[in-house]
Amino acid sequence: MYIVTGGAGLIGSSFIWRLNQAGIDNIIVVDHLGLSEKWKNLRALKFADYFEKDVFLDQVKNGVFDHIEIKGIIHLGACSATTERDASYLVENNFNYSKAMCNFALARGIRFIYASSCATYGDGSQGYLDDESQLEKLRPMNMYGYSKHMFDLWLKRKGLLSQVTGLKFSNIYGPNELHKGEMRSVVCRAFEQISSERTMRLFKSYNPEYPDGGQMRDFLYVKDAVEMMFFLLNRADATGIYNIGSGRAETWNALTDAAFEAFEIEPKIQYIEMPEHLRDRYQYYTKAEIGKLRKLGFSKEITPLRDAVIDYIRNYRIQDKFFGDE
Repeated sequence: MYIVTGGAGLIGSSFIWRLNQAGIDNIIVVDHLGLSEKWKNLRALKFADYFEKDVFLDQVKNGVFDHIEIKGIIHLGACSATTERDASYLVENNFNYSKAMCNFALARGIRFIYASSCATYGDGSQGYLDDESQLEKLRPMNMYGYSKHMFDLWLKRKGLLSQVTGLKFSNIYGPNELHKGEMRSVVCRAFEQISSERTMRLFKSYNPEYPDGGQMRDFLYVKDAVEMMFFLLNRADATGIYNIGSGRAETWNALTDAAFEAFEIEPKIQYIEMPEHLRDRYQYYTKAEIGKLRKLGFSKEITPLRDAVIDYIRNYRIQDKFFGDE
């Protein structure tokens, strides 16, 4: 049996889809559905049971799962809003909950894989290398990134990084993200804006090194992300922290051009002012180094940005499909 926390989210539900493709459906899904529509991400997936996150934690503490054979816990559940300002909530939800899941797994010899984030790298001045020896030098730029960094550091202080697998996700986009509201990807927003207005709005640049729309990100299609995760799941020796990214830095303009191409219309981009409260926390460049994952043996090609954006828009968004609906 596998347990996937955050299993109704973008990455979680996509990973369950990947497990289903491999014939695995003995899965417990843990999440908090609330008033969102992320329940739709689960409709076409196969799994054994579902628990709300607080109920699941109580059952873990009460020993309900002590005698159940669990092969792995894939802990993806977290508040992923980079704009969330309630630091106490982020510490409780992203840090303390992660500690509880980790302690439960390691006490019972269960494989533990968890979601960190490339937001832990901050402004990139220390690079984007998944090197655990450099963790203390990183300075995240928002509380979400710091809540993830806190857990990475806690594992290191406890000497546990050699027993677990951390995943530093880059900018992930793809089907099953519609519930994310303001945190949905720019690809998803591009579909919405181009569909209704035949134009796309991007933030202006406030850094002279980057033209408007020339800000660069490591964008990764969720289909590629779950292939990396599935590879690591099947490598018991894959411990420590790994970047989950494309290994490429590409511009917002390139992403937007691909979105317009998916609609077969000429690009029309409007550059708008960035809210002032975001300007001092904005990342102008990210590029995950994935040599560590490659060295371990992951050899699959990463889908080019253009191809991935067109696949997402034409085969999922336009057709209003989720993973499993194919």
